Amino acid sequence: MDDRVERGLALLARLEHERLPLAEAVDRLEFLTSDPAVVRDTLDEAELRGIIDREDGIIRPKSRASVSFEADVVIKEGDFRCKRCGSRLSTGHFIDLDAGEIGPFGSSCIRKVTGRE
Repeated sequence: MDDRVERGLALLARLEHERLPLAEAVDRLEFLTSDPAVVRDTLDEAELRGIIDREDGIIRPKSRASVSFEADVVIKEGDFRCKRCGSRLSTGHFIDLDAGEIGPFGSSCIRKVTGRE
């Protein structure tokens, strides 16, 4: 399976919210890929694997786990571009999940991506 789908599944399994509009879930998956087929495959696979429930444009994650800033966010120094806003970064924040890293993001964008803002 495409590693973007696996990372998307890992991200959906760790959503911060009890419910999320489908459009917001798609926005988060688009940090991994802009390919609509991969986004659709990720959502379909997440539903098949029991990671989410999807009904009437609402996503409900079945797990109560969320991304922990202390355990799941890795900070690296280097020359990066934020996956969310495109800004140049000297410090990148990456979400480190079992399926792989997602990022880099800036300090404010990582909070938005993880649902903390």
